[in-house]
Amino acid sequence: MSHLTTAGTRFAAPAADRMGVGVPGYAHPLVAPMEWAELTRPGTPLHWAVLNVANGPGARPDPHCLEAAGRLSNAGVRVLGRIDMTYGARPFGEIVTDAQRFLDWYRVDGFYLDRCPTGRTSLPEVRRTTSTLAALTEDEGHLVLGHGTHPYPGYAETADQLVTFSGPWTDYRWSQVAEWTADYPPERFCHLVYGVPRMHLEEAVRIARWQGAGTVYLTDHSDRDGQNDPFETLPGCWDEIVSRIGPGVSE
Repeated sequence: MSHLTTAGTRFAAPAADRMGVGVPGYAHPLVAPMEWAELTRPGTPLHWAVLNVANGPGARPDPHCLEAAGRLSNAGVRVLGRIDMTYGARPFGEIVTDAQRFLDWYRVDGFYLDRCPTGRTSLPEVRRTTSTLAALTEDEGHLVLGHGTHPYPGYAETADQLVTFSGPWTDYRWSQVAEWTADYPPERFCHLVYGVPRMHLEEAVRIARWQGAGTVYLTDHSDRDGQNDPFETLPGCWDEIVSRIGPGVSE
């Protein structure tokens, strides 16, 4: 994993005092061309973007996704392949196959392990998975565990980053951070928040900083009662979000 290495990596680790954006995955490049193009804009404080072809790498290479991933990599953006762990129910072999396809077909820079389990009993299997994926990337891949909530503390030693919140603004504004996270720097944690009203963007950024999240994704889109993915399209207030957490923005 990249946080364990200091040489030979393509990307520097996020600065401890600089918040950035992690994009959990836009729609297919043919459906959301503006979204993918926006990620290559110079100066955007982007830590990584997730590539999800078809609930994973798909059954065969997709030239449109390869082109989109290539543009991001050429722009210096870390691209992560999305792998569904189904809360620990997915067979280990399927996960490794997905990872190898992402590497072979799209030359990704790491992996986003979505729906990652959170309990203590699942930790050994997750550790086995992350160790294997790290070996596939020769310890240079960036690994993010998409828990969506605070997991058992031992997970912090198994990946570069943990997503410790993923949900609506109505929950986030009253959320509490787990005490054990204070033992780690902000670049270890990511928060994904949807349904954020424009008037509350500053408050959302402030909460993320208070809770020690070094990577965030904020959007004003909602899930409309679970009928759509609020993260698939560009936030309506994208420029304002970027300006609030970009280089030079302080607490």
